[in-house]
Amino acid sequence: MADTKQVDGPQIDELSYQLDDLTLTALVCGNKNHEPVLCLHGYLDNAASFLPLMQESDLLADRRIIALDWPGHGHSDHRSAGAHYHFFDYVGDLVALFSLNDWQAIDIVAHSMGAMIASAFSAAFPEKVKSLTLIDSFGFICAPEEQMTDQLRRGMLSRVKSANTTRAFTEEMAVKARLHVSDLTVEHAKLIVQRSLVEVEPKSMDSVGVDSASVLYRWRSDPRLRSVSPYRLSLKQGQQLFSDIKCPLQLIYGDKGMKMVITGLKNFSSGVNKLKTTKLSGGHHVHMEKTEELLPILRHFFSEIKTSV
Repeated sequence: MADTKQVDGPQIDELSYQLDDLTLTALVCGNKNHEPVLCLHGYLDNAASFLPLMQESDLLADRRIIALDWPGHGHSDHRSAGAHYHFFDYVGDLVALFSLNDWQAIDIVAHSMGAMIASAFSAAFPEKVKSLTLIDSFGFICAPEEQMTDQLRRGMLSRVKSANTTRAFTEEMAVKARLHVSDLTVEHAKLIVQRSLVEVEPKSMDSVGVDSASVLYRWRSDPRLRSVSPYRLSLKQGQQLFSDIKCPLQLIYGDKGMKMVITGLKNFSSGVNKLKTTKLSGGHHVHMEKTEELLPILRHFFSEIKTSV
């Protein structure tokens, strides 16, 4: 256990999980003897995107909420030198994490990229997943087969671009940068950004335009996360994979969220036997905006599954 977060509501601790070649971190709350709910964040987010939910988690008092930092995100290790962030390698991370904790079938709540990874994991390892809740994400990012060569070229070229990891900036600058590329509120952007930063010595960093008295940071996340994937599933491959999700499945999405959710419902829902959908007023990070509405939905979904077993 690394430390304890001082926030309103339940006590939130930080844990680390030592896998074979890297350490993953997580924010956790609730009794360790209770059934776990694994929460998986999206691309370039981190476990802090589930802090608003965890701060209201008395509505799930009989569960232990575990919000993971993916490799290269938050406080988790970066992948080793020479490695990259292939989509299916994240599925391997979950396999290792489940083995380490001896988790059997548990509930998963996953947002955005985390929802895609959880979907692939649930399809390939149905015995490990009791239920799957997808937040503002449905299906996979696919590409036409005839774009394979171009996808490969763009992916390889993106790896050789040098990333400026020496630039220093203030927390305020980092929050503004995150707000520029998302629909997050300032409050929620701060939660994610604060877990994405590491303090640096000003003299060793390029800090042009920054007050000399300011505390300076750099991004903690791995720059390799920004490279382009060298491959995409075809739509047919994605549909086949998604159709093998056999656990109870629900989608919760924002009415101002990602357009790919509506496209995903058109392309992937036909292969799903039972799907529960709930639309809330909100954006892509609706799970941060509408925690008071989200938690009762989760509680009811989990109780329905427990009753039906």
